[in-house]
Amino acid sequence: MQIIHDPNELAALCRGWRFSGLHTVLVPTMGYFHEGHKSLMRAGRESGDRLIVSLFVNPAQFGPGEDLAAYPRDFDRDAAIAREMGADVLFAPAPDAMYLPDHATWIEVPSLSGTLCGLTRPTHFRGVCTVVAKLFLLIMPTTALFGEKDWQQLAILRRMALDLNMPVSVKGLPIVREADGLAMSSRNAYLTPEERAMAPALQQGLLQAARLLATGERDTAGLAQAIRAYWEKQLPLGQEEYLSFVHPETLVPVDHIENTALVAAAVRLGKARLIDNLLLRAPVA
Repeated sequence: MQIIHDPNELAALCRGWRFSGLHTVLVPTMGYFHEGHKSLMRAGRESGDRLIVSLFVNPAQFGPGEDLAAYPRDFDRDAAIAREMGADVLFAPAPDAMYLPDHATWIEVPSLSGTLCGLTRPTHFRGVCTVVAKLFLLIMPTTALFGEKDWQQLAILRRMALDLNMPVSVKGLPIVREADGLAMSSRNAYLTPEERAMAPALQQGLLQAARLLATGERDTAGLAQAIRAYWEKQLPLGQEEYLSFVHPETLVPVDHIENTALVAAAVRLGKARLIDNLLLRAPVA
């Protein structure tokens, strides 16, 4: 496995691969790898000729007061994992290699960015889109893999690639969870033992909506009430940031579930901000 820090060196290598007709798979990450990251790398190794894992804690997607400085990092461990998973390249640039001091160009998808996580992180997805577009230009991957835990991010990046005619297939892989159902996240490291014990209630609350939907409740107001009632008992330390029912592709809010809808939530639990989602399917009459 090559460890590359220089974007120009990476671009030269990847141009050769692309022009040789090789299928390059990109797994973009911010590091501190867990089983969710490994699942993406494993899928990339199995589906492509070359696997590139990027490791970049992107300052542009952190807002004022967020955890850029505190974000967990362990480069040596991450490099060992990427090597173990069969990556051909670990791309780990410094921030000043990715952004000029007077960086002035941004990419955003406003129609999908102003809801869910975008409500409290107004510049977050602008930073995500910009850095991912830069990675696509440098690497020219055939496929890029992302986890479905960040469903909004996945929807935004798919739309970005579509609108800008980027020759890359943006694919999502299922959420990887701990044995008790908590979605894996690097930020789970922030949880105290007490907080970690109640954190699985985030997903369990969403499952309440699925169970209620199966009994015939289609109005999302009733489903949301059931989720919040569960959280009140089982997640008392959590502070809800949002709980929304939206169309899975457009992210437009829905009041009544006819076929499918996505229920997505963010809850602050101590120093951690936890997100999760569940795709709901109404029973066929």
